[in-house]
Amino acid sequence: MQIHLDQGPVEALECDALVVLTFDGKTNDRFKDALSDVYASGEVTGKMFELTLVHHPAGVKAKRLLVAGAGPRDKFTPAELRRMAGAALRHLKAKSMRSIAMLLDSGLTGAEHVSAAAEGALLGDYEPDRYKSDKKDVKTVDRFTVSVPGGGAGLDAALARGRAVAEAQNLTRELVTEPANKLTPTYLAESARQMAVAQGLECEVLDRDRMQQLGMGSLLGVAMGSAEPPALIVLRYRPAKSNGAAHLGLVGKGVTFDTGGISIKPADGMEKMKYDMAGGAAMIGAMRALAQLKPAIPVTAVIPAVENMPGSRAQRPGDIVTALSGKTIEVINTDAEGRLILADALTYARRLGCTHLVDAATLTGSIVVALGNINVGLFSNDDRMAERVLEASRLAGEKMWRMPLDDDYKEQLKSAFADLANVGGRPGGAITASLFLREFAEQTPWVHLDIAGTAWLDDAKPYMAKGPSGIGVRTFVNLAMNWRD
Repeated sequence: MQIHLDQGPVEALECDALVVLTFDGKTNDRFKDALSDVYASGEVTGKMFELTLVHHPAGVKAKRLLVAGAGPRDKFTPAELRRMAGAALRHLKAKSMRSIAMLLDSGLTGAEHVSAAAEGALLGDYEPDRYKSDKKDVKTVDRFTVSVPGGGAGLDAALARGRAVAEAQNLTRELVTEPANKLTPTYLAESARQMAVAQGLECEVLDRDRMQQLGMGSLLGVAMGSAEPPALIVLRYRPAKSNGAAHLGLVGKGVTFDTGGISIKPADGMEKMKYDMAGGAAMIGAMRALAQLKPAIPVTAVIPAVENMPGSRAQRPGDIVTALSGKTIEVINTDAEGRLILADALTYARRLGCTHLVDAATLTGSIVVALGNINVGLFSNDDRMAERVLEASRLAGEKMWRMPLDDDYKEQLKSAFADLANVGGRPGGAITASLFLREFAEQTPWVHLDIAGTAWLDDAKPYMAKGPSGIGVRTFVNLAMNWRD
């Protein structure tokens, strides 16, 4: 789908459908004549996601007007605009509209609004249907235009940014959608390499032998049960001129399929465990966008990719492994594998010179119990770093909630036989998992994002298809682009 910016009169814009916003309890004065009947009938109230299609509107060249309810005006942020653009596009796409425009006016004409509209349209257009063979009735949108009559400076750049971020988020969603028989650790590494070559990033992939030489026993222990070899993916962005001493590290869990290993999961719902690499995919997507947008700080992504299988060589409960940092870990539960691979990845990112770390992982079911499917759980060892990520998430419209990380919980990770155990029991499971990771971030400012409840949509939303959400990509882009030492 092509995305365009039009700054001419909206009345002259030719398209199959023009999307116009109307707010709760208010009328759209610009189109009051064309919409007088639907307002008078009470059909249009302005409630969020209320969509009313008007045919052959007077005074415009557009064949139809889609009156999009946007809720209360004082609560309509760029995040709401992004969702509204996605919902409008999906609604019109289902009705075979091929060219769509969205009008931004009445104080919604800033760069952030243009970016949000472009992002929402591209995110709404994505469908996870690659493997469907019957595509006779598939509907497509050829062109989406963001209409800003009169315009202003910087809007072309804003549109380009929105396109870059949305395409990166859709890359993440595409990777997470892939079934595990296609997307192995090797395939994920090759996908990252191809993206890096296309975008001008540096890419290095460490194989099993290299990881053994380095001493990544925690990561390699997880990979033992699978015939698929592990891979540690490293993507590097280096600015032409760095703005200070900061070096951001993005670490993402890349378990391409998680059976639970010997501590095997129940069969019900296990097919969803292809999404256990959503954190790693988010880092690959974020690096794609950053390669185009060029932040002032260096950014390195480290993605440990493994398959967690119960093969004849799989690690067992009670095994003890030695991590890259030198710490020993008693593996109490092989289904707590994400923290084991992240432990070595965090240590390696620090060795590569990263001064600040953010990791993202579909880590625990406990975070879903605590926060449901709305907020990402955020844990941190540094208040300033936590606030940086929270501010980036607010700008991105990705909801996150800071969780406690008190030392009192560390008692649960004690082991009689090793430096620490890989699980601390059911109570506070997301917290003890984060405390485990903190041991490997050490004193480096670090944020852990548990995205287990937010990386997958079990049902379609008005603005997005069922399946992977691509959560985190927009936050990571904002974090890097707005970094201030």
